[in-house]
Amino acid sequence: MTPFCPAYPAPRKSRASTLLMFFSARHSWLDALYERSYAMHMGEVHLPGLDLYMVNDPALVRRVMQDEADNFPKSPLLGEALKPLLGESIFTTNGAQWQRQRRMMNPAFEQARLQVAFPKMREATADMLERLARLPDGAEYDLEVEMTHVTADIIFRTIFSTPMRGEDARRIFEAFARFQALAPRLLLPSIYGVRWLVFPWDAWRSRRAAREIRGLLEKLIRPRFEAHRVGRPGGETDILQAFMDARDEATGQPFGFDELVDQVAMLFLAGHETSASALTWAAHLLAHSPHIQDRMVAEHRDVIGAREPAAGDMKQLTLTWNVFRETLRLFPPVGFMARQATQGCPMRKKQVEAGSTIVVAPWLIQRHREIWPQPDAFDPDRYEDEASREPLRRGYLPFGMGPRVCLGAAFALQEAALILSSLVRHHRLTPVPGHEPRPVGRLTIRSANGVRLQLHRRAAA
Repeated sequence: MTPFCPAYPAPRKSRASTLLMFFSARHSWLDALYERSYAMHMGEVHLPGLDLYMVNDPALVRRVMQDEADNFPKSPLLGEALKPLLGESIFTTNGAQWQRQRRMMNPAFEQARLQVAFPKMREATADMLERLARLPDGAEYDLEVEMTHVTADIIFRTIFSTPMRGEDARRIFEAFARFQALAPRLLLPSIYGVRWLVFPWDAWRSRRAAREIRGLLEKLIRPRFEAHRVGRPGGETDILQAFMDARDEATGQPFGFDELVDQVAMLFLAGHETSASALTWAAHLLAHSPHIQDRMVAEHRDVIGAREPAAGDMKQLTLTWNVFRETLRLFPPVGFMARQATQGCPMRKKQVEAGSTIVVAPWLIQRHREIWPQPDAFDPDRYEDEASREPLRRGYLPFGMGPRVCLGAAFALQEAALILSSLVRHHRLTPVPGHEPRPVGRLTIRSANGVRLQLHRRAAA
């Protein structure tokens, strides 16, 4: 059977002018790509405020992200756009500050280990199925809304030991949507050296959305922080408690309140936004691949049957696991990662000067014409094929690579296996005639017009 090839923004035949590239990327950086972007090993763009190099060569990617990671710290460009929301969090910092935060936070992730987090995942997934069960059979529904809700609920329960429901959920979804849509408008003028092109109205709206999100988080954190400070802990065993217990090994000092909010905001953003993006695209891909849905239902029946899912079941859902891995290849939530060269160095016969920005783009590398067979096709079975071992080794990095590799990768995979297997076990997903999602690259890769699907209840469920 011919695999489904999802639509994505058609690349231009040739590279656009600097001015046209600016206005294209202001909506979505995917719109600035051209055909050669998907086959080149290294490209360069020289802008008024920045020298930018796009690195697709697997050997150079490993050099930048892993082997010489200290020479290529995180670029400050994205951090500037995210600072109103994430402050001085582990996502935006570099050097000694990042190392201190990473050391303090590592023990906290014990609370995200699968044995602890899985019951919370299962409860949130059960609530998701209850919400979907209230829809009329065959109803059209924007799965992006539900995937954002369930992943936010899961990370909320993991951080705060409480579900995310009602008005707070709606407010935070809307605020994140506004913040994300505005990010390119604030980021691109910095890249192009024309900061005066940032409209004050856009900057104000972005700060307002960030304040709204942080205000909700502060409301949850403040009472527990104050109780912990005076020695009256509430007995919760969650990530917030672990963050408050963390101490700097050099000074013995804990996180202050603002820094604590920064880290929780980062974890909340990273812990739900990226998973929600990938799960939404997985649902879209499955809706166009009914034979794969049927196989997933059979796999769920064979591994889990009628009982409640257990943490140990997830790795036995091989096809479901591969569906998500293939979704991450085609629609990596973080489509590009920016690093900054701290010193001049040669790369593929080019001299990269200190201060230049190096972009590693999973979106391009994972669709690279010279690395992957059928690069645009949705084929979960490729991960069982011996011929895919080399492309996987060279060109698969949805969670990054090196010292800054995503700490939540195992958490995200476990969460995705549970949500996707539960979703197709209870509902058959079909496309809405005439609706084609339009991928846009902003903070994550989302659809500009949602991902509307029809949900049909399965008789056995």
